[in-house]
Amino acid sequence: MDPETKRILERQQYRLVGKHSAVKICHWMRQKILYGRPCYKEVFYGIDSHRCLQFTPTIDQCNHNCLFCWRHQHYNENVSFTDDEPEDVLKKAVLAQRQLISGFKGDARCDLRLWEEAQEPNQVAISLAGEPTFYKYLSDFIALCGRKGMRTFLVTNGTLPKVLENLDPLPDQLYVTVAAPTEEIYKRLCVPSIKNGWKMLLQTLQLLPSLDTRTVIRHTLVKGWNMSEIEKYAKLDLLAEPMFIEPKGYVFVGSSRMRMSMANMPSFEDVQKFSEKLCAEIGYNLSGFQKSSRVTLLTREKRYKRFK
Repeated sequence: MDPETKRILERQQYRLVGKHSAVKICHWMRQKILYGRPCYKEVFYGIDSHRCLQFTPTIDQCNHNCLFCWRHQHYNENVSFTDDEPEDVLKKAVLAQRQLISGFKGDARCDLRLWEEAQEPNQVAISLAGEPTFYKYLSDFIALCGRKGMRTFLVTNGTLPKVLENLDPLPDQLYVTVAAPTEEIYKRLCVPSIKNGWKMLLQTLQLLPSLDTRTVIRHTLVKGWNMSEIEKYAKLDLLAEPMFIEPKGYVFVGSSRMRMSMANMPSFEDVQKFSEKLCAEIGYNLSGFQKSSRVTLLTREKRYKRFK
């Protein structure tokens, strides 16, 4: 990594781990420890917000340059290095997070019980930045987390279906981001650096029903860009048959502010209307929401299993 990129990431409170991994405290970890406010994943699925490790094994690698992405985009899917071993990566990632939250203990608002529990993460969100399916040892990393009693949520842009097909074990929950209803919008909004990204995404959606794990389609909604043509989203969702769908509103934060405007940020009511129309198209249930995150939860079943 070049020194300027490293400086920018560290200033943004990333902690770099080894040659290609990183951790960063999630906004909702701070909210949970200081104010008792959980993230939407805790509300929807039952995870512990304060025990979640927000992590990436591929801080330098992505084949998308999404206009709505809040991360510092410095990606190159052709970065050449020897991948770090999972044991070393996970150990250093946990230590880095402990350092990041060490100062919370001196805050009068800190719930000391939650802070102490946060020292031992039981949830890894493999989603912080980059495209995690580029990591050579992703299966081994997921297996290692499982042996240590840590649940894994993997978020992918769906452009490496062969990697997903060959994952063993699979993550506890697999997210695929579908941020466009058509190839034309996909190319303009996700700005792929590969020619066959849409084709690969469709292959991933076709693969999802065969994967024996909890599957989620995330629709990142950007006002003025991708919130129409709901019937085309419906066709993609019916192809994938996910257990869950998360329509989630874009937020005007981070590096996305150089490419978007406040007008591109949908209200919760916008997200809710989109969700209701999508439910009507595909027969899913509107089972949950969190206004502060501008997100809703659509489920195939009226009753679904949480992790606790």
